[in-house]
Amino acid sequence: MIELEGVPELIDPVMVAAFEGWNDAGDAASGAVAHLDREWKGEVFAALDAEDYYDFQVNRPTVFLEHGVRKITWPTTRLSVVRIGGAKPRDLVLVRGIEPSMRWRSFCNELLGFAHELGVEMVVILGALLGDTPHTRPVPVSGVTSDPDLARTMDLEETKYEGPTGIVGVLQEACTHAGVPAVSLWAAVPHYVSQPPNPKATLALLNRLEDLIDIRIPLGELPEDARAWQLGVDQLAAEDSEVAEYVQTLEEARDTADLPEASGDAIAREFERYLRRRDPSSTDPSDGSYLRDTSGGHPRPPKRKPEPSGEEPPATPPEADEPGDDSPET
Repeated sequence: MIELEGVPELIDPVMVAAFEGWNDAGDAASGAVAHLDREWKGEVFAALDAEDYYDFQVNRPTVFLEHGVRKITWPTTRLSVVRIGGAKPRDLVLVRGIEPSMRWRSFCNELLGFAHELGVEMVVILGALLGDTPHTRPVPVSGVTSDPDLARTMDLEETKYEGPTGIVGVLQEACTHAGVPAVSLWAAVPHYVSQPPNPKATLALLNRLEDLIDIRIPLGELPEDARAWQLGVDQLAAEDSEVAEYVQTLEEARDTADLPEASGDAIAREFERYLRRRDPSSTDPSDGSYLRDTSGGHPRPPKRKPEPSGEEPPATPPEADEPGDDSPET
């Protein structure tokens, strides 16, 4: 069951989702959606019923005091909406929660029901995995899809992964079968520093999201936090000669692999992002509420596409003692 507080009437909406747990190394993905919600002051309009999807012995509720009254927060998945202002306003439907403990297919069907009702044009799912990547270099972010047409038009990888998957992979596959365009963005987190938070990986996901859906995201203090995080890891690595030597090995491997990317498209993308950030009118947030009552109006249905034949892959589980690689398993 979904608890409704109001159904928004949206402009060219894109759904952006992230889930804590197996697909969220360093809390990078859930941190990115939390940042969007915080910077654009998202309005929560729905929550999935926690009893349907969570084992409370695995994801325990928390107790807190509010004005002297004890209350309980239950683990769940919430949907909020933010409006991006400017010359071409559009809306984002933010899905933020915890990977469910059970009934994954029903979980995905509920989210897709909302996507259909709200006229969502595309679903972007954020994930993060552990990889053999040095903390001193830009965070690798891969964009993958099961839709061969989408892969071609948006310069994404068409996933060929086979193996265990998480809720990110299951939701993307559900989107594919429902005819909803879906993309997964995966950030690689250094396996030797997997403790959350990882603001550098969060920043990399947001930068790639900007490029993917052509918006400008206010970053606030995130760039400064990312620099502070890297300096902190630098200091820790310098105190251990074996770690420092290992990081140097990763740097050499990464630099060799990235040499062809040191010019051309990579530089062009960075320059375009710089120009967008110089335009203060591109993403002014809207003032005031734009949620409407559920009793009136009907959002337009989403654009449907032919069902592609690709399979959706999962992410490497964020186990600190099991290093992965730089390519997502999706």
